[in-house]
Amino acid sequence: MAHAHPDRNWFAVRQAGQKSAVSSSRRRFLKNSALAGGGVLLGAAGVNAVSPLIWREPLHLDLNGSYWARSQPPQNAPLTTDLNVDVAVLGGGLTGLSAAYFIRRVSPQKSVAVLEAMGCGNGASGRNGAMVLTMTADRYMNFSASPAMDKQIYDLTAGNVGFLSTLGGATGIDCELDTHGALQVFTNTEGAAAARDYVRRANSIGMPVEYWDAKKVTDAIGAAVYTGGFFDPSGGQVHPMRLVHAFKIAAQTAGATIYEGTRVDSIEEGRQIVLRTAAGRTVRARSLVLASNAFTPNLGLLRNSVVPIREFVAMTRPLSDAQLADIGWRSGVPFNDARNETFYLGLTRDRRIHIGGGGPRYDFDNGGGKAGDARVHVAQLQRELARLFPTLAGMEFEIDWNGVVDWSLDASPSVGRTGKNGNIFYGLGYSGHGVNLTSVFGRIIADLEAGNDAAWKHYPFYNASLDYVPNEPFRWLAAEVGFAWYKLTES
Repeated sequence: MAHAHPDRNWFAVRQAGQKSAVSSSRRRFLKNSALAGGGVLLGAAGVNAVSPLIWREPLHLDLNGSYWARSQPPQNAPLTTDLNVDVAVLGGGLTGLSAAYFIRRVSPQKSVAVLEAMGCGNGASGRNGAMVLTMTADRYMNFSASPAMDKQIYDLTAGNVGFLSTLGGATGIDCELDTHGALQVFTNTEGAAAARDYVRRANSIGMPVEYWDAKKVTDAIGAAVYTGGFFDPSGGQVHPMRLVHAFKIAAQTAGATIYEGTRVDSIEEGRQIVLRTAAGRTVRARSLVLASNAFTPNLGLLRNSVVPIREFVAMTRPLSDAQLADIGWRSGVPFNDARNETFYLGLTRDRRIHIGGGGPRYDFDNGGGKAGDARVHVAQLQRELARLFPTLAGMEFEIDWNGVVDWSLDASPSVGRTGKNGNIFYGLGYSGHGVNLTSVFGRIIADLEAGNDAAWKHYPFYNASLDYVPNEPFRWLAAEVGFAWYKLTES
Protein backbone atom coordinates (compact mmCIF):
# COMPACT_ATOMS: atom_id res chain seq x y z
CA MET A 1 0.00 0.00 0.00
CA ALA A 2 2.44 4.07 1.73
CA HIS A 3 0.18 1.31 1.45
CA ALA A 4 0.59 2.84 2.31
CA HIS A 5 0.71 2.10 0.50
CA PRO A 6 0.78 0.66 1.19
CA ASP A 7 3.98 1.21 -0.57
CA ARG A 8 3.87 -0.44 -4.05
CA ASN A 9 3.56 0.09 -7.81
CA TRP A 10 0.32 0.10 -9.74
CA PHE A 11 1.93 -0.22 -13.15
CA ALA A 12 0.74 -1.98 -16.25
CA VAL A 13 2.91 -2.34 -19.32
CA ARG A 14 2.09 -1.72 -22.95
CA GLN A 15 3.95 -1.47 -26.21
CA ALA A 16 3.01 0.98 -28.93
CA GLY A 17 4.60 0.64 -32.37
CA GLN A 18 8.40 0.94 -32.19
CA LYS A 19 8.30 2.93 -28.95
CA SER A 20 8.31 0.89 -25.74
CA ALA A 21 6.93 2.40 -22.56
CA VAL A 22 5.75 1.22 -19.17
CA SER A 23 2.66 3.08 -18.05
CA SER A 24 0.80 3.24 -14.77
CA SER A 25 -2.55 1.50 -14.89
CA ARG A 26 -3.65 3.18 -11.67
CA ARG A 27 -2.43 6.46 -13.12
CA ARG A 28 -4.58 5.87 -16.20
CA PHE A 29 -7.53 4.94 -13.99
CA LEU A 30 -7.28 8.09 -11.90
CA LYS A 31 -6.75 10.28 -14.94
CA ASN A 32 -9.67 8.77 -16.82
CA SER A 33 -11.86 8.91 -13.74
CA ALA A 34 -11.09 12.59 -13.36
CA LEU A 35 -12.03 13.15 -16.99
CA ALA A 36 -15.30 11.32 -16.39
CA GLY A 37 -15.93 13.47 -13.36
CA GLY A 38 -14.91 16.54 -15.32
CA GLY A 39 -17.44 15.75 -18.02
CA VAL A 40 -20.17 15.79 -15.43
CA LEU A 41 -18.77 18.99 -13.99
CA LEU A 42 -19.32 20.80 -17.28
CA GLY A 43 -23.01 20.62 -16.50
CA ALA A 44 -22.71 20.94 -12.74
CA ALA A 45 -19.92 23.42 -12.03
CA GLY A 46 -22.04 25.18 -9.45
CA VAL A 47 -22.59 21.99 -7.46
CA ASN A 48 -18.85 21.25 -7.56
CA ALA A 49 -18.10 24.73 -6.22
CA VAL A 50 -20.43 24.48 -3.22
CA SER A 51 -19.82 20.79 -2.60
CA PRO A 52 -17.25 21.36 0.19
CA LEU A 53 -19.93 23.29 2.08
CA ILE A 54 -22.52 20.53 1.60
CA TRP A 55 -20.32 17.48 2.16
CA ARG A 56 -17.72 18.34 4.76
CA GLU A 57 -15.06 15.65 4.69
CA PRO A 58 -14.86 14.13 8.17
CA LEU A 59 -11.47 13.59 9.78
CA HIS A 60 -11.93 9.84 10.05
CA LEU A 61 -8.87 8.31 11.73
CA ASP A 62 -8.81 4.52 11.83
CA LEU A 63 -6.63 2.91 14.47
CA ASN A 64 -3.69 1.15 12.84
CA GLY A 65 -4.52 -2.54 13.16
CA SER A 66 -1.66 -3.86 11.02
CA TYR A 67 0.95 -6.48 11.82
CA TRP A 68 3.54 -3.69 11.75
CA ALA A 69 1.63 -1.82 14.48
CA ARG A 70 2.81 -4.40 17.01
CA SER A 71 6.14 -2.54 16.86
CA GLN A 72 4.69 0.96 17.22
CA PRO A 73 7.02 3.07 19.38
CA PRO A 74 5.94 4.07 22.91
CA GLN A 75 3.54 6.99 22.65
CA ASN A 76 4.45 10.47 23.87
CA ALA A 77 2.14 12.57 26.00
CA PRO A 78 -0.35 14.90 24.29
CA LEU A 79 -0.03 18.67 24.23
CA THR A 80 -1.55 20.10 27.41
CA THR A 81 -0.58 23.78 27.17
CA ASP A 82 -0.60 26.49 24.53
CA LEU A 83 2.59 26.56 22.50
CA ASN A 84 4.69 28.99 20.46
CA VAL A 85 7.26 27.49 18.09
CA ASP A 86 9.17 28.37 14.96
CA VAL A 87 7.91 25.32 13.04
CA ALA A 88 4.84 23.18 13.67
CA VAL A 89 4.74 19.82 11.88
CA LEU A 90 1.29 18.35 11.39
CA GLY A 91 1.54 14.56 11.23
CA GLY A 92 3.82 11.99 12.88
CA GLY A 93 4.44 9.74 9.92
CA LEU A 94 7.56 9.44 7.80
CA THR A 95 7.15 12.83 6.10
CA GLY A 96 6.57 14.69 9.36
CA LEU A 97 9.25 12.95 11.41
CA SER A 98 11.88 13.20 8.69
CA ALA A 99 11.02 16.87 8.09
CA ALA A 100 11.35 17.57 11.83
CA TYR A 101 14.71 15.78 11.89
CA PHE A 102 16.11 17.58 8.87
CA ILE A 103 14.78 21.00 9.93
CA ARG A 104 16.63 20.68 13.22
CA ARG A 105 19.76 19.61 11.33
CA VAL A 106 19.53 22.46 8.82
CA SER A 107 18.24 25.11 11.26
CA PRO A 108 19.28 24.00 14.78
CA GLN A 109 18.29 27.38 16.22
CA LYS A 110 14.61 26.79 15.40
CA SER A 111 12.10 25.18 17.74
CA VAL A 112 10.13 22.36 16.10
CA ALA A 113 6.99 20.64 17.42
CA VAL A 114 5.36 17.60 15.80
CA LEU A 115 1.62 17.23 16.39
CA GLU A 116 0.27 13.71 15.79
CA ALA A 117 -3.45 13.04 16.10
CA MET A 118 -3.02 9.46 17.35
CA GLY A 119 0.36 7.71 17.55
CA CYS A 120 3.40 8.11 15.31
CA GLY A 121 3.04 5.81 12.31
CA ASN A 122 -0.70 5.34 12.75
CA GLY A 123 -1.36 6.27 9.11
CA ALA A 124 0.06 4.94 5.86
CA SER A 125 3.65 5.20 7.11
CA GLY A 126 3.07 2.37 9.56
CA ARG A 127 0.67 0.07 7.72
CA ASN A 128 1.92 -0.13 4.14
CA GLY A 129 3.24 -2.92 1.90
CA ALA A 130 6.86 -2.42 3.03
CA MET A 131 8.45 -2.08 -0.43
CA VAL A 132 11.26 0.47 -0.70
CA LEU A 133 11.21 1.80 -4.26
CA THR A 134 13.34 4.26 -6.18
CA MET A 135 12.07 7.00 -8.51
CA THR A 136 8.72 8.75 -8.31
CA ALA A 137 5.65 6.75 -9.30
CA ASP A 138 5.06 8.67 -12.53
CA ARG A 139 8.60 7.93 -13.79
CA TYR A 140 9.05 4.40 -12.50
CA MET A 141 9.77 2.33 -15.62
CA ASN A 142 8.50 5.24 -17.67
CA PHE A 143 10.85 7.70 -19.38
CA SER A 144 9.81 11.32 -19.40
CA ALA A 145 10.75 13.86 -22.05
CA SER A 146 14.00 14.37 -20.09
CA PRO A 147 15.90 11.10 -19.54
CA ALA A 148 18.68 13.08 -17.85
CA MET A 149 16.20 14.21 -15.18
CA ASP A 150 14.91 10.65 -14.85
CA LYS A 151 18.47 9.57 -14.08
CA GLN A 152 18.87 12.40 -11.55
CA ILE A 153 15.71 11.33 -9.75
CA TYR A 154 16.86 7.71 -9.77
CA ASP A 155 20.21 8.71 -8.25
CA LEU A 156 18.51 10.92 -5.64
CA THR A 157 16.10 8.22 -4.50
CA ALA A 158 18.63 5.39 -4.68
CA GLY A 159 20.98 7.51 -2.57
CA ASN A 160 18.23 7.96 0.00
CA VAL A 161 17.95 4.18 0.38
CA GLY A 162 21.58 4.35 1.42
CA PHE A 163 20.70 6.99 4.01
CA LEU A 164 17.92 4.79 5.37
CA SER A 165 20.46 1.99 5.75
CA THR A 166 22.48 4.15 8.17
CA LEU A 167 19.46 5.24 10.21
CA GLY A 168 19.06 2.00 12.13
CA GLY A 169 22.64 2.03 13.37
CA ALA A 170 22.42 5.69 14.35
CA THR A 171 19.24 5.19 16.37
CA GLY A 172 19.66 1.66 17.67
CA ILE A 173 16.51 0.46 15.89
CA ASP A 174 16.73 -2.55 13.56
CA CYS A 175 14.39 -1.49 10.77
CA GLU A 176 14.77 -4.88 9.05
CA LEU A 177 15.83 -2.98 5.95
CA ASP A 178 16.92 -5.38 3.22
CA THR A 179 18.38 -3.69 0.16
CA HIS A 180 18.63 -6.72 -2.09
CA GLY A 181 16.39 -5.16 -4.74
CA ALA A 182 12.74 -5.02 -5.74
CA LEU A 183 11.02 -6.81 -8.61
CA GLN A 184 8.09 -5.97 -10.85
CA VAL A 185 6.65 -8.93 -12.76
CA PHE A 186 4.53 -9.18 -15.89
CA THR A 187 1.62 -11.34 -16.90
CA ASN A 188 1.91 -11.07 -20.70
CA THR A 189 4.56 -11.06 -23.38
CA GLU A 190 3.89 -7.45 -24.36
CA GLY A 191 4.68 -6.24 -20.87
CA ALA A 192 7.87 -8.27 -20.67
CA ALA A 193 9.03 -7.00 -24.07
CA ALA A 194 8.38 -3.38 -23.10
CA ALA A 195 10.30 -3.86 -19.85
CA ARG A 196 13.24 -5.33 -21.76
CA ASP A 197 13.31 -2.28 -24.03
CA TYR A 198 13.08 0.05 -21.05
CA VAL A 199 16.01 -1.65 -19.32
CA ARG A 200 18.14 -1.41 -22.46
CA ARG A 201 17.59 2.36 -22.60
CA ALA A 202 17.98 2.82 -18.84
CA ASN A 203 21.31 0.97 -18.86
CA SER A 204 22.55 3.29 -21.62
CA ILE A 205 22.27 6.28 -19.26
CA GLY A 206 23.74 4.52 -16.26
CA MET A 207 20.73 3.14 -14.40
CA PRO A 208 21.77 -0.31 -13.04
CA VAL A 209 18.39 -1.99 -13.55
CA GLU A 210 17.94 -5.48 -15.00
CA TYR A 211 15.51 -7.45 -17.14
CA TRP A 212 14.77 -10.96 -15.89
CA ASP A 213 13.29 -13.61 -18.15
CA ALA A 214 10.51 -15.92 -16.98
CA LYS A 215 12.89 -18.60 -15.76
CA LYS A 216 14.95 -16.21 -13.66
CA VAL A 217 11.77 -14.77 -12.14
CA THR A 218 10.53 -18.25 -11.24
CA ASP A 219 13.90 -19.23 -9.78
CA ALA A 220 13.86 -16.10 -7.60
CA ILE A 221 10.29 -16.03 -6.27
CA GLY A 222 8.92 -19.50 -6.96
CA ALA A 223 5.70 -18.43 -8.69
CA ALA A 224 5.74 -19.81 -12.24
CA VAL A 225 3.02 -17.57 -13.66
CA TYR A 226 4.96 -14.57 -14.99
CA THR A 227 6.47 -13.81 -18.40
CA GLY A 228 9.37 -11.70 -17.17
CA GLY A 229 10.43 -9.10 -14.64
CA PHE A 230 12.02 -5.72 -14.05
CA PHE A 231 14.60 -5.83 -11.26
CA ASP A 232 15.90 -2.74 -9.51
CA PRO A 233 18.93 -3.59 -7.34
CA SER A 234 18.61 -0.28 -5.48
CA GLY A 235 15.17 -1.14 -4.07
CA GLY A 236 14.29 -3.34 -1.14
CA GLN A 237 11.93 -3.83 1.77
CA VAL A 238 11.65 -2.67 5.37
CA HIS A 239 9.63 -3.07 8.55
CA PRO A 240 7.72 0.22 8.12
CA MET A 241 6.78 0.81 11.77
CA ARG A 242 10.35 0.25 12.89
CA LEU A 243 11.43 2.79 10.30
CA VAL A 244 8.92 5.20 11.86
CA HIS A 245 10.43 4.42 15.27
CA ALA A 246 13.93 5.16 13.98
CA PHE A 247 12.85 8.52 12.55
CA LYS A 248 11.02 9.37 15.79
CA ILE A 249 14.20 8.79 17.78
CA ALA A 250 16.25 10.73 15.21
CA ALA A 251 13.87 13.71 15.30
CA GLN A 252 13.78 13.83 19.11
CA THR A 253 17.55 13.41 19.38
CA ALA A 254 17.95 16.32 16.97
CA GLY A 255 15.84 18.47 19.30
CA ALA A 256 12.29 18.27 17.95
CA THR A 257 9.42 17.84 20.43
CA ILE A 258 6.72 15.32 19.55
CA TYR A 259 3.19 15.41 20.93
CA GLU A 260 0.94 12.43 20.26
CA GLY A 261 -2.78 12.08 20.85
CA THR A 262 -3.00 15.71 19.73
CA ARG A 263 -5.53 16.21 16.96
CA VAL A 264 -5.59 19.54 15.13
CA ASP A 265 -9.10 20.62 14.17
CA SER A 266 -8.47 23.99 12.51
CA ILE A 267 -5.73 25.98 10.84
CA GLU A 268 -5.71 29.79 10.58
CA GLU A 269 -3.31 31.19 8.01
CA GLY A 270 -1.29 34.34 8.59
CA ARG A 271 2.26 35.51 9.08
CA GLN A 272 1.89 33.53 12.25
CA ILE A 273 -0.09 30.33 11.74
CA VAL A 274 -2.57 29.35 14.45
CA LEU A 275 -3.46 25.70 15.02
CA ARG A 276 -6.29 24.75 17.36
CA THR A 277 -6.45 21.26 18.79
CA ALA A 278 -9.47 19.14 19.68
CA ALA A 279 -8.52 19.56 23.34
CA GLY A 280 -8.75 23.35 23.09
CA ARG A 281 -5.02 24.11 22.96
CA THR A 282 -3.50 26.68 20.62
CA VAL A 283 -0.21 26.34 18.76
CA ARG A 284 1.31 29.39 17.08
CA ALA A 285 4.07 28.92 14.55
CA ARG A 286 5.98 30.93 11.95
CA SER A 287 5.98 27.93 9.59
CA LEU A 288 3.72 24.91 9.19
CA VAL A 289 4.67 21.57 7.64
CA LEU A 290 1.67 19.65 6.31
CA ALA A 291 2.65 16.00 6.66
CA SER A 292 -0.80 14.48 6.87
CA ASN A 293 -0.73 12.37 3.68
CA ALA A 294 -4.20 11.24 2.58
CA PHE A 295 -5.83 13.19 5.42
CA THR A 296 -4.57 16.58 4.17
CA PRO A 297 -7.82 17.44 2.30
CA ASN A 298 -9.79 16.89 5.52
CA LEU A 299 -8.05 19.93 6.97
CA GLY A 300 -9.30 22.19 4.17
CA LEU A 301 -5.92 22.52 2.44
CA LEU A 302 -4.90 21.03 -0.92
CA ARG A 303 -8.37 19.48 -1.03
CA ASN A 304 -8.34 19.00 -4.81
CA SER A 305 -4.81 17.62 -5.13
CA VAL A 306 -4.97 13.97 -4.04
CA VAL A 307 -7.42 11.08 -3.87
CA PRO A 308 -7.48 8.97 -0.67
CA ILE A 309 -7.49 5.39 -1.95
CA ARG A 310 -8.20 2.56 0.52
CA GLU A 311 -5.76 -0.33 0.29
CA PHE A 312 -5.93 -3.83 1.78
CA VAL A 313 -3.07 -5.97 3.13
CA ALA A 314 -2.86 -9.31 4.96
CA MET A 315 -0.17 -11.37 6.68
CA THR A 316 0.29 -15.13 7.10
CA ARG A 317 1.65 -16.91 10.11
CA PRO A 318 5.36 -17.84 9.91
CA LEU A 319 6.00 -20.52 7.29
CA SER A 320 7.78 -23.72 8.24
CA ASP A 321 11.08 -24.66 6.63
CA ALA A 322 9.21 -27.20 4.51
CA GLN A 323 6.58 -24.69 3.37
CA LEU A 324 9.19 -22.11 2.46
CA ALA A 325 11.25 -24.66 0.52
CA ASP A 326 8.13 -25.89 -1.25
CA ILE A 327 7.03 -22.49 -2.58
CA GLY A 328 10.58 -21.77 -3.78
CA TRP A 329 10.84 -18.06 -2.85
CA ARG A 330 14.61 -18.40 -2.68
CA SER A 331 15.63 -14.77 -3.10
CA GLY A 332 13.29 -13.20 -0.56
CA VAL A 333 13.03 -10.24 -2.95
CA PRO A 334 9.68 -8.39 -2.71
CA PHE A 335 7.64 -8.17 -5.88
CA ASN A 336 4.52 -6.68 -7.40
CA ASP A 337 2.74 -7.47 -10.63
CA ALA A 338 1.76 -5.09 -13.41
CA ARG A 339 -1.97 -5.68 -13.70
CA ASN A 340 -4.70 -3.09 -13.31
CA GLU A 341 -5.59 -4.55 -9.91
CA THR A 342 -2.01 -4.90 -8.75
CA PHE A 343 -0.88 -7.33 -6.06
CA TYR A 344 2.35 -6.90 -4.11
CA LEU A 345 4.10 -9.38 -1.83
CA GLY A 346 6.97 -9.49 0.61
CA LEU A 347 8.61 -12.02 2.93
CA THR A 348 9.51 -10.95 6.46
CA ARG A 349 12.62 -12.07 8.28
CA ASP A 350 10.55 -14.45 10.39
CA ARG A 351 9.19 -15.99 7.15
CA ARG A 352 5.71 -14.51 7.05
CA ILE A 353 4.24 -13.58 3.66
CA HIS A 354 2.40 -10.29 3.42
CA ILE A 355 0.24 -9.65 0.40
CA GLY A 356 -1.64 -6.51 -0.51
CA GLY A 357 -3.46 -4.84 -3.33
CA GLY A 358 -6.13 -6.28 -5.55
CA GLY A 359 -9.24 -4.18 -5.98
CA PRO A 360 -8.81 -0.84 -4.20
CA ARG A 361 -11.67 1.34 -2.98
CA TYR A 362 -12.56 4.97 -2.65
CA ASP A 363 -14.86 5.85 0.26
CA PHE A 364 -17.26 8.75 -0.24
CA ASP A 365 -15.85 11.86 1.48
CA ASN A 366 -12.97 9.75 2.80
CA GLY A 367 -15.35 7.98 5.16
CA GLY A 368 -14.69 4.71 6.98
CA GLY A 369 -15.25 1.33 5.37
CA LYS A 370 -17.49 -1.48 6.57
CA ALA A 371 -16.03 -4.70 7.97
CA GLY A 372 -18.14 -6.77 5.56
CA ASP A 373 -16.59 -4.98 2.58
CA ALA A 374 -13.11 -5.66 3.96
CA ARG A 375 -13.76 -9.41 4.03
CA VAL A 376 -14.43 -9.39 0.29
CA HIS A 377 -11.02 -7.83 -0.32
CA VAL A 378 -9.24 -10.20 2.06
CA ALA A 379 -10.81 -13.18 0.26
CA GLN A 380 -9.38 -11.80 -2.98
CA LEU A 381 -5.92 -11.71 -1.38
CA GLN A 382 -6.33 -15.34 -0.29
CA ARG A 383 -7.22 -16.41 -3.83
CA GLU A 384 -4.21 -14.63 -5.27
CA LEU A 385 -1.84 -16.17 -2.73
CA ALA A 386 -3.17 -19.63 -3.63
CA ARG A 387 -2.80 -18.90 -7.35
CA LEU A 388 0.85 -17.94 -6.93
CA PHE A 389 1.70 -20.66 -4.41
CA PRO A 390 -0.80 -23.55 -4.78
CA THR A 391 0.50 -25.42 -1.72
CA LEU A 392 -0.64 -22.48 0.43
CA ALA A 393 -4.26 -22.81 -0.73
CA GLY A 394 -6.61 -22.68 2.22
CA MET A 395 -4.11 -20.95 4.48
CA GLU A 396 -5.83 -18.43 6.75
CA PHE A 397 -4.21 -15.07 7.36
CA GLU A 398 -3.11 -14.30 10.89
CA ILE A 399 -4.05 -10.64 10.48
CA ASP A 400 -5.36 -8.26 7.84
CA TRP A 401 -5.79 -4.50 7.72
CA ASN A 402 -6.69 -1.58 5.47
CA GLY A 403 -6.37 2.18 5.31
CA VAL A 404 -6.11 5.13 2.97
CA VAL A 405 -3.06 6.34 1.05
CA ASP A 406 -2.70 9.45 -1.09
CA TRP A 407 -2.71 9.24 -4.88
CA SER A 408 -2.45 12.08 -7.36
CA LEU A 409 -4.28 11.72 -10.66
CA ASP A 410 -1.14 11.09 -12.72
CA ALA A 411 0.89 9.53 -9.87
CA SER A 412 3.23 12.53 -9.78
CA PRO A 413 4.21 13.89 -6.35
CA SER A 414 4.65 17.47 -5.20
CA VAL A 415 6.78 19.09 -2.52
CA GLY A 416 6.90 22.81 -1.91
CA ARG A 417 5.33 25.77 -0.20
CA THR A 418 1.83 27.20 -0.27
CA GLY A 419 -0.41 29.57 1.67
CA LYS A 420 -1.04 33.30 1.44
CA ASN A 421 2.26 34.04 3.14
CA GLY A 422 4.29 31.20 1.66
CA ASN A 423 4.92 29.70 5.10
CA ILE A 424 3.10 26.39 4.69
CA PHE A 425 5.26 23.53 3.45
CA TYR A 426 4.04 20.16 2.22
CA GLY A 427 4.88 16.86 0.59
CA LEU A 428 2.21 14.61 -0.90
CA GLY A 429 1.08 12.56 -3.89
CA TYR A 430 3.50 9.71 -3.19
CA SER A 431 1.25 7.27 -5.04
CA GLY A 432 2.85 4.09 -3.74
CA HIS A 433 6.46 5.26 -3.42
CA GLY A 434 6.17 6.86 -0.02
CA VAL A 435 8.36 4.59 2.12
CA ASN A 436 11.44 6.04 0.39
CA LEU A 437 10.19 9.31 -1.07
CA THR A 438 8.80 10.69 2.22
CA SER A 439 12.25 11.24 3.70
CA VAL A 440 13.56 12.66 0.42
CA PHE A 441 10.78 15.21 0.68
CA GLY A 442 11.48 15.71 4.39
CA ARG A 443 14.98 16.81 3.47
CA ILE A 444 13.67 19.11 0.74
CA ILE A 445 11.09 20.66 3.08
CA ALA A 446 13.86 21.48 5.57
CA ASP A 447 15.82 23.31 2.87
CA LEU A 448 12.76 25.17 1.60
CA GLU A 449 11.78 26.24 5.11
CA ALA A 450 15.30 27.61 5.57
CA GLY A 451 15.07 29.52 2.28
CA ASN A 452 17.47 27.21 0.46
CA ASP A 453 15.39 26.54 -2.66
CA ALA A 454 18.18 26.64 -5.23
CA ALA A 455 19.20 22.98 -5.09
CA TRP A 456 15.65 21.78 -5.77
CA LYS A 457 14.09 24.25 -8.22
CA HIS A 458 14.98 22.24 -11.29
CA TYR A 459 13.21 19.08 -10.13
CA PRO A 460 9.76 18.51 -11.67
CA PHE A 461 8.15 17.80 -8.28
CA TYR A 462 9.23 21.17 -6.83
CA ASN A 463 6.02 23.18 -6.25
CA ALA A 464 4.35 20.96 -8.86
CA SER A 465 0.71 21.76 -9.54
CA LEU A 466 -1.11 18.46 -9.27
CA ASP A 467 -4.05 17.72 -11.57
CA TYR A 468 -7.39 18.91 -10.25
CA VAL A 469 -9.48 16.36 -8.34
CA PRO A 470 -13.21 17.19 -8.44
CA ASN A 471 -15.28 17.51 -5.29
CA GLU A 472 -18.02 15.16 -4.16
CA PRO A 473 -20.18 13.59 -5.43
CA PHE A 474 -18.31 13.67 -8.75
CA ARG A 475 -15.12 12.24 -7.25
CA TRP A 476 -16.96 9.20 -5.89
CA LEU A 477 -18.98 8.67 -9.10
CA ALA A 478 -15.86 8.81 -11.25
CA ALA A 479 -14.00 6.42 -8.95
CA GLU A 480 -16.83 3.88 -8.99
CA VAL A 481 -16.99 3.93 -12.79
CA GLY A 482 -13.22 3.72 -13.11
CA PHE A 483 -12.77 0.81 -10.72
CA ALA A 484 -15.61 -1.12 -12.35
CA TRP A 485 -14.16 -0.58 -15.82
CA TYR A 486 -10.66 -1.68 -14.92
CA LYS A 487 -11.97 -4.77 -13.19
CA LEU A 488 -13.86 -5.74 -16.33
CA THR A 489 -10.89 -5.11 -18.60
CA GLU A 490 -8.27 -6.88 -16.42
CA SER A 491 -6.02 -9.16 -18.46
